[in-house]
Amino acid sequence: MKNLFFIAIALASFTLGAQNVSGKAYYESKTTVNMDDFGRPGMSEEIKNRIMASMKSELEKTFILSFSGNESSYKEEEKLDTGNSGSYGRGFRAAIGSVTPGVQYKDVTSNELLEEREFFGKEFLIKDTIANLEWQVTKEQKMIGEYFAIKATAVKKLNDTDFSFARRRAPGNREDNAAEDKKQDSINKAKENDPLSQIEVPKETVVTAWFTPQIPVQNGPAEYGGLPGLILELNIDRQTILCSKIVLNPTDGVDIKKPSKGKKVSREEFNEIVKVKTEEMRENFRGRGGRSRG
Repeated sequence: MKNLFFIAIALASFTLGAQNVSGKAYYESKTTVNMDDFGRPGMSEEIKNRIMASMKSELEKTFILSFSGNESSYKEEEKLDTGNSGSYGRGFRAAIGSVTPGVQYKDVTSNELLEEREFFGKEFLIKDTIANLEWQVTKEQKMIGEYFAIKATAVKKLNDTDFSFARRRAPGNREDNAAEDKKQDSINKAKENDPLSQIEVPKETVVTAWFTPQIPVQNGPAEYGGLPGLILELNIDRQTILCSKIVLNPTDGVDIKKPSKGKKVSREEFNEIVKVKTEEMRENFRGRGGRSRG
């Protein structure tokens, strides 16, 4: 009953307090990779561990959410490049470059979202609207640091260019006969020359968020928000984003600027650019028999 009373009071004061809250929230993002999805068949554990070690800087990042009233910006904290990522790390960066955003700006009042992205050496500024998920607030509660948090879940629809959600394509069922085996061998050879055909992006994924009504802003990391309180933890597929530090109403204020770098495109236009480039890469793989240039 105590918790329910606290929630009721917090939600009632949400609208009144939101306009007066500003601050910075620091998030630690960790992504797990199943090497069985992306590694070569028969790859040894030693090589898998070496690849994972070289990708560590890409799988573990720190982001800063700056928020003031209805506006916010979200960007990765800059770190010194030690040069230890190795060839595996460079390859991984190239593979996920199209799905790793730069600065993200949100205005929850106008529903405006601006996002900087660099894709194959070209800079884009994506103009979009905030995707308001249909959150289901649950009765589950826990403490995250000093803040009381409530669990909410939603289903997010995915675009087929959301490669951060990619996984190895599941084998289909087939009859065990000679003709079918021959056909399957031909398909397998084609796949060897086209590694992108071996992966798929699911149609949707479940997003789990933990928000605190103690900080009355409808915001959170990346494009997520729309809950009656700041999101402190997010779980999306293989990624966990956890708030590690919050600075509220700093004395020097919070300066939020709209990003302006890059060619202006809509989300649909950017997705089409990614599709065209992906098909170009597939054609290059097929033409080279799966061998890399150089």
